[in-house]
Amino acid sequence: MSERLTFRLWEPVQAHAVLTHHVWPRIKERLMAGQRLQLELRQETRSNEQNALLHALIGEIAEQAEWAGRKWEPEVWKRLMVAAWTRTRGEHVTVLPALDGHGVDMVPVRTSRLSRAECAELIDFVQAWAAEHGIATGQHGVIEEAA
Repeated sequence: MSERLTFRLWEPVQAHAVLTHHVWPRIKERLMAGQRLQLELRQETRSNEQNALLHALIGEIAEQAEWAGRKWEPEVWKRLMVAAWTRTRGEHVTVLPALDGHGVDMVPVRTSRLSRAECAELIDFVQAWAAEHGIATGQHGVIEEAA
């Protein structure tokens, strides 16, 4: 059985209750049955609201902006924005030789794996870029801070 449990933890008393009443009993039962387990702790990933906001912003940029002499689909703009934001953080963007030997391909950062704080930072970056380039955002009524 490959059961995966996910619990949102936001303060010590609530986290202790979750661990004591929900997590530890499951762990103990499986360990006593001889199973081996892996426990992973990580920051909470972006929210649905952040995801909607990010995609709305990128959609508006795709509707209004041109880059390298033409308009691009939202997915292209998303890759461009994530790559530029990644570099502003002092991180590198992975570019590899294409599998077919023709050119290079960029391997993007997966926004679905961003923490809430990272996604908020990316949203700020996209909004700032849009403002600097005269792109009007908020036209679809979705654009508001989603932290």
